Amino acid sequence: MSAPAREHLLGVLGVLLAAVLWGTTGTAATLAPEVSAVAIGAVAMGMGGLLQALVAAPRIHGSRALLRARWPWLLSGAVAVAIYPLAFYGAMRLAGVTIGTVVSIGSAPLLSALIESRFDGLRLGARWKLGAVLGLAGMALLCLAETGPHDGVGSTARVVQGVLMGVVAGLTYAFYSWSARRLMQGGIPTRAAMGATFGLGGILLMPVLLLTGAPLLASVNNVTVGLYMALVPMFLGYLGFGYGLARVPASTATTITLFEPVVAALLAVVIVGERLPLLGWVGIVLVIACLVCLSAPVRWTRARSDNPVSTPG
Repeated sequence: MSAPAREHLLGVLGVLLAAVLWGTTGTAATLAPEVSAVAIGAVAMGMGGLLQALVAAPRIHGSRALLRARWPWLLSGAVAVAIYPLAFYGAMRLAGVTIGTVVSIGSAPLLSALIESRFDGLRLGARWKLGAVLGLAGMALLCLAETGPHDGVGSTARVVQGVLMGVVAGLTYAFYSWSARRLMQGGIPTRAAMGATFGLGGILLMPVLLLTGAPLLASVNNVTVGLYMALVPMFLGYLGFGYGLARVPASTATTITLFEPVVAALLAVVIVGERLPLLGWVGIVLVIACLVCLSAPVRWTRARSDNPVSTPG
């Protein structure tokens, strides 16, 4: 195998590892039911973000002048990082692991495109519109699939609330990704931009963790779940994703991460015991179809006849 082919394979494996680890978060959270979704989110992204900042500390220090000059993007991205896990784990607690994960992941590319259209002047093409229709139809079917209490997943009201929180998670994920990209476009190295954004977001989550995290220390099981969430999916997962992203195109990496909701759904069925009616599975298929549609390489044009820009996936 040639060196470029080997590097590509290692990159694919790095992203695939990240997707698998991320897909375990919802099931892991259910293993500590007495710990609130807020506390789970705070310990996962808070501690994980601080660890990312620690690893990237030399690069952050070297880019401190550029980071200070672009503090609005850094601060807004960090606020989004702090909100994201609270909404993400709240969505899974209310609507179930499968629905919460699929909606959060499925809504992020749509909302990311809207953010880029609003702030970067990117015109949304026919493929985006098709993806939007598929994604919205899928999320609507997921809501309709739960017409009442079903295997402990929750009532229709809880499912709808969970779906809305999933959309909030998708929005904040899209926004902190966009703000980090703006930092990188300003000449800040990738690891410095991501480390600073996640580190500051982790700091913002520390008061939340102090206020809600007492149940995490109530048992060895809860401590284990908290450490797992922070160290494995959030820290190691993002390291694997960054490793892979340096070796494969962004569109390839984004497509590979579609494996995350598959892992989440399988674990939810096998371990958590969740069950979805056929209509719900059709909704999941439509959301994944939306992600595939949006992840395929496509050329978008700026509204003001600037040079075309390829979507990052």
